[in-house]
Amino acid sequence: MKMYKKKQLVALALCGLVSTAQAGEKEELLKLKNTTTNLIKELVKQGVLTEQVADEMIKRAEKDAETQVQQMTAEQKDEDLEPGEVRVPYVPEFIKEEIRQDVRKELREDVVGDVVQKAKKEKWGTPDALPDWVNRFKLSGDLRLRSQNDFYADDNATNPDGTSVYPNYQEINAAGGLSRTLSQNRFLNNMDRHRFRERFRLGIDAKLADELRAGVRLATGNMPDPVSTNQDMGVTGSQYEFNVDRAFLEYNLADQEGFKWLTLSGGRIASPWYVGGGEFTAGSELLWDVDLSFEGFSGTYRYDLGGALLPEKTDHPVQSVYLTLGGFPLQETGLSFRDKWLFGGQGGIAWSFKDHDSIRAAVAYYDYRNLQARPNTNNPPTCDLNNAVNNFSVPQFMQLGNTLASICQAANGTPELFGLASDYNIINVNLSYDYAGLAPHHIIFGADYAKNLGFDGDSVNKFDVVNNIDPNGTVGDETNAWQVRIDYGWPKVERAGQWNVFTFYKYVERDSVLDAFTDSDFRLGGTNAKGWVIGTNYGLMKNVWFTGRWLSSNVISGPKYDIDILQLDINTKF
Repeated sequence: MKMYKKKQLVALALCGLVSTAQAGEKEELLKLKNTTTNLIKELVKQGVLTEQVADEMIKRAEKDAETQVQQMTAEQKDEDLEPGEVRVPYVPEFIKEEIRQDVRKELREDVVGDVVQKAKKEKWGTPDALPDWVNRFKLSGDLRLRSQNDFYADDNATNPDGTSVYPNYQEINAAGGLSRTLSQNRFLNNMDRHRFRERFRLGIDAKLADELRAGVRLATGNMPDPVSTNQDMGVTGSQYEFNVDRAFLEYNLADQEGFKWLTLSGGRIASPWYVGGGEFTAGSELLWDVDLSFEGFSGTYRYDLGGALLPEKTDHPVQSVYLTLGGFPLQETGLSFRDKWLFGGQGGIAWSFKDHDSIRAAVAYYDYRNLQARPNTNNPPTCDLNNAVNNFSVPQFMQLGNTLASICQAANGTPELFGLASDYNIINVNLSYDYAGLAPHHIIFGADYAKNLGFDGDSVNKFDVVNNIDPNGTVGDETNAWQVRIDYGWPKVERAGQWNVFTFYKYVERDSVLDAFTDSDFRLGGTNAKGWVIGTNYGLMKNVWFTGRWLSSNVISGPKYDIDILQLDINTKF
């Protein structure tokens, strides 16, 4: 607005000159001189002009005035005017109007610019002109439509009714025992199946302070399943379940350059663990399914070894190390002090090179507490509620694969409820290398390895084990899991025409990881499986892309139960 004020004052001075000239009074000329001098001084005081410029203006005006007086004196001689007389011509109205229009035209551009800037700053009539609390909230979400075909091998081991010989232990426990389970739910499916599925998630983040935010995410799916937010279509028009998938507080501390060196989270949070993969590509689901949320508390400390931040959406600088610790209650019961918990710690390094290649590596240890089955103490160990003091050791959720033991029996001695026979203390190592030498395409290599150090054969074989029995009648040590993966293409598919392809091989032994939390798509979830996955992502338009995956799995030990799966997805995000 300074230029605008300057021109406004100059315009006033011009008007003063015209009116004074018309008056023709010597006193008015003196007033004009004083007014102009004072006006220039005021402009200096307000910072519009410098003292040097003001002095030059006054000197130039005096010089111009002297020259004009000499010219006018010469004209006086020609026109026979008396000495001291000054002839001021009449200024017609149309001349004055032209002066006004020229001034308006000259000032319009500056005035409009100043007004627009002020409007933006004060949010005149714009969508942002909302209460401050509204601006603290951020909405995000995604929607996925999926076509899924499950193809079962023709020579899978089956019961006479065509079902798999593998019992559906999740359904049995949920029903309260084998004798209470409907016959069609007692065994896993073994018939080819096609279904359409949908996933919708809506997240709301609120900035409570510069360092503190709260978040809530709602998602489709069913409550008993922690590793899937898919909703099967075909429910005769019934409404979908929409559950609280996340609800958390997150506190961040950053240095002056914006590097987040400390993050503390509590509530139902996203996975705090690094699981391999590139900065924007999918990592390994060897231990944790991508849809799994964690209930509890975690903290991450990061130390900057030097360099700027990595590309968008990362808290790790070019060279940094970090340490994450977390504690998560899995199952709380008022009937026992043996609540089930997960404690974990992970340390890692992120390193980016001058040619934009980067490497990530991490080592983690996860300690599960009180997960093993505890058979009822009455003899025989019946499931009678009056004696079912250890029924709390029944897992609230399981998929397939882990070695199970009987917790209690029916009156005829048949096992009724089932729990985990092994303890789980898992060490996990993962590594990824992002090669950017073919930019904009990247090649990303990933490797993941897990070992269950908590398995003890002697302890496991003391249970009444109901699966995983070798021909010699004992439970074998099957506690290793690993995966290797390669991605090629755009590291992030978010626009039309962008694409990538990927493939990986996975080998997950029976008791290597907890089957409840591992990948829910490969072999339809669980452990004791090996096989290949190939797939592609292709951008259809901004924030809309297609995904196709073929998952081929085989059982590692026990009766044959092989499944191939085709998934075709349309993904959107906002």
